[in-house]
Amino acid sequence: MESRGASNPWFGLGWRTWMLGLEASSVIATRMARVARGGAEADREIELMMSEKIEAGQQLQAKLSGPGAGAVPETAMARALKHCRGKVAENRRRLAR
Repeated sequence: MESRGASNPWFGLGWRTWMLGLEASSVIATRMARVARGGAEADREIELMMSEKIEAGQQLQAKLSGPGAGAVPETAMARALKHCRGKVAENRRRLAR
């Protein structure tokens, strides 16, 4: 008998979604600590955060409107998760310095 988990892509997508939430929470905590300190660094972080959100949304929209991107819902979800997790990883690296 075949395992349902192996044949259902939504289980893996659910796991990657959970991981994105976990990874994003560490970025949020680090950013909020910077903002709470105040000053010029906090102002820069807030401006960067807002511009990154807009840019990431535009990039994701372009990726999902390309050929074949949304033909299968699982494919669209996988692409969106990959994009978002990449952005979160970039921020984690930057904020760790």
